[in-house]
Amino acid sequence: MTDDLYRENQILRRKLRDFLTQARENEQKQRRFHEQELRLISTPSLSELVQRLLFNYRTAFGLDVVSLVLHDPEYEIQRILEEEGARPAELEQLRFQQELDALDNLFGVSAEPRLGAYSGREHHFLFSDTGVAVKSVALLPLVRYGKLIGSLNLGSKKLDRYVEGAATDFLQRLATVVAICLENATNHERLKWVGLTDSLTGVNNRRFFDQRLVEEVTRALRTGEPLACLFMDLDHFKAVNDEHGHQVGDRVLHVVAGLIREQLRASDVLGRYGGEEFSALLINASGESAMEIAERIRTVIALYPFKTGEGKRLAVTISIGVASVPTGLGDVTVETLANELVEQADQAVYVAKRHGRNQVVLATTEQGDGV
Repeated sequence: MTDDLYRENQILRRKLRDFLTQARENEQKQRRFHEQELRLISTPSLSELVQRLLFNYRTAFGLDVVSLVLHDPEYEIQRILEEEGARPAELEQLRFQQELDALDNLFGVSAEPRLGAYSGREHHFLFSDTGVAVKSVALLPLVRYGKLIGSLNLGSKKLDRYVEGAATDFLQRLATVVAICLENATNHERLKWVGLTDSLTGVNNRRFFDQRLVEEVTRALRTGEPLACLFMDLDHFKAVNDEHGHQVGDRVLHVVAGLIREQLRASDVLGRYGGEEFSALLINASGESAMEIAERIRTVIALYPFKTGEGKRLAVTISIGVASVPTGLGDVTVETLANELVEQADQAVYVAKRHGRNQVVLATTEQGDGV
């Protein structure tokens, strides 16, 4: 009888020790989760958020691989990452899906975390091949307002790291926090984009252009690559508004912005400078190349069949000034050079206006005190 009580006592002691050990491990795990949550919530940009999820989280929890799959049907998230200086193609465990079919099939209607053994047939689209022999996975659906926006996927080389039917409270909370952080970071960038975009024409506004102007002049001075500026002013635009109304004028501005954008490269920067004026930075473009692009813009606008409110043909032309950042500069500040680049292109527009409009003029030092 005494021996039986002793054995039961020992068994209870071991169970108590195991319980306390598990409780301490859960407490430590919860603390780590909490620390990671705070870091994610305080992350200022989308690119840093992605970096923390893919790398910091893997290190913090001793995972073998972490991947992030995001629904990005219009390449918006990829554009945001590129504008923040990240290169999505270089983040091997960041993947994008234009359609939600694969994720929907994976998580089903419930959209709850899935834990269990790794299946190459089911899970191949979630992870890039890095040579890691993943044995078990925790797949966390990222959901906002009932809509699946992606998945955070945790992989381990241990078969028993993630077991089907295990408690998923921590993981469910993590998925919720990550989804909120992703949405907030994306919305923040959307608001910035709205604040830097001209609502009428859909191109960048003056504020955005001025920011990029300084950045691109700085880069040109550092790399020695050429940089050209186009300053464009619609001819007799006031008459269009006066004779045909502002609705027609607004439509002309919208179409003109689109025509200009079509002639530029993806790397170039187009902005509505104000009123009927547009400006563009041609990255790594010589003065000769810039003149050719400007001439194409002038021609396509002059030939476009604009219409009045009554459907009659409306003649619209544009005058364009072209200026380039010179080489071999002495001690000159970036701000000074940036201002003078635009001023030279602007002065060239005035020359085009004086000589009959509807033409392209290359800025020269004789036109003013410019660059």
